Amino acid sequence: MTTIIEVAAAAGVSTATVSRVLSQPGRVAEATRRRVLEVVEALDYRPNVAARTLRTLRAAKILLTVPDISNPFFASVIRGAEEAARDAGYAVVLGDTRHDPEVEDQYAEMLLRREVDGLVFLGHRLPASLEALVARQGAAAPIVNGCEYSPELGVPSVHIDNAAASADAIAHLVELGHRAIGVITGPPISPISRDRLAGAVRAVARHGMAAHLELYEGDYGAESAHRGAQALLAKGVTAIFCFSDEMALGAMSAVSMAGLSCPGDVSVMGFDDLPLARFFHPALTTIAQPKGMIGQRAVELLVGILAGAEPAGQQVTLAHELIRRASTGPAPNAR
Repeated sequence: MTTIIEVAAAAGVSTATVSRVLSQPGRVAEATRRRVLEVVEALDYRPNVAARTLRTLRAAKILLTVPDISNPFFASVIRGAEEAARDAGYAVVLGDTRHDPEVEDQYAEMLLRREVDGLVFLGHRLPASLEALVARQGAAAPIVNGCEYSPELGVPSVHIDNAAASADAIAHLVELGHRAIGVITGPPISPISRDRLAGAVRAVARHGMAAHLELYEGDYGAESAHRGAQALLAKGVTAIFCFSDEMALGAMSAVSMAGLSCPGDVSVMGFDDLPLARFFHPALTTIAQPKGMIGQRAVELLVGILAGAEPAGQQVTLAHELIRRASTGPAPNAR
């Protein structure tokens, strides 16, 4: 088995440099890093992770918690996070919290016991057991929030501008001539839902349509949106904007069951651009989030904190995109 001493000798560097290349590559000059990695590959060197953990008190693991692992949105986020962690020399421990604060705390204890080096959580709640750690260390605590944005949590986060994205969705429907617009929101406890609703309300106000906006509170699931769409259709809306693609599917089902066509009678649009959104019938107009990039950047932020970089309360806002497909069209009275 090749040793780190043999790698260092072949690359003409110290063993410390080899270790930095493998654990903190950003601290090594590019030419040196490339030379060391070429030797590592040529000699098929495999670091002894267990020994390294004992020496550095590092677990070489990152905990990633998701509020609902059955939600297809999180699959791409998890993949992006896992790839970034692997590139940085970390394994990912995945936890499904099921929106349960007690489960969130149970996973958070892994960080306090140093079974993992850091935490990326994709929900909107900072586990209560970590509040003291964040109070002591602030943004330097090895904790990053992904997808949501709650500045009061005091930790770095990666997200999109949900209010702006929601406003873009409303603007798209207004451009198509829709004046009676229904919105199926998520639970108000979620910062994402609150931000998207704020963006939608501001957008209709800009167009002088505040009195024509109809709201229904959903839970990001198709069943709640199916009920919500039925209620909104009874109020005469010609377009329904859902805060998730899964809810949009439920709304489209309700439109069909009411004997109406989409988008001929009622336009429907979603949020997230799930992989299956383009295969809906009709294909779903939606807001695309850079799901994999959210996971990747969240892990990169965390790895930077673990390497001693100054986080400075960093908030990363990624770009969203309006994806126009067949589920939205001109309002019936605008043709």
